[in-house]
Amino acid sequence: MSSIPAQRPKPLHLLAAFASGGLLTFAVFINAEAGRYGGALYSSWLAHGTGTLAAILVLALLRLRRRPAEPSASGKAPLWAYLGGISGAATVMLTSTSVNTPLALAGTLALGLAGQVAFSLAADQWGLFGLPRRRLTGRDAGAVVLIVAGSLLIIFLGMGS
Repeated sequence: MSSIPAQRPKPLHLLAAFASGGLLTFAVFINAEAGRYGGALYSSWLAHGTGTLAAILVLALLRLRRRPAEPSASGKAPLWAYLGGISGAATVMLTSTSVNTPLALAGTLALGLAGQVAFSLAADQWGLFGLPRRRLTGRDAGAVVLIVAGSLLIIFLGMGS
């Protein structure tokens, strides 16, 4: 297994991660509201349709700004790279449904975070998606335990609020 040297996070990276987490929470809330009024499938179509239109607009603006680049010699993307839309659609449908249950927004996001951390640790351990393999440490296990414990506290102690 290759070992990746530890690096200290830069303040800008921490701020960007914090901001993206806030935007993710807002997006989950908007998807949940769309799911409440139109259903989970409608919520997913709305989110991905809006994203598609925004991507087309950004690509059109970029094309006006500069000349097209030469085609890359690196080849094609791996087949699994095209599956992101499927997992994204499933995520939107599942979160827009679970937010409208007693889990609410905080419980849904807490469990989602626990799932993301568990999957990313598995990806590190086994080198999924072309990532370098990394041996998991006690610190990694401790992070998962704390996240799951916090999630359970949010879900079970926050029910009456």
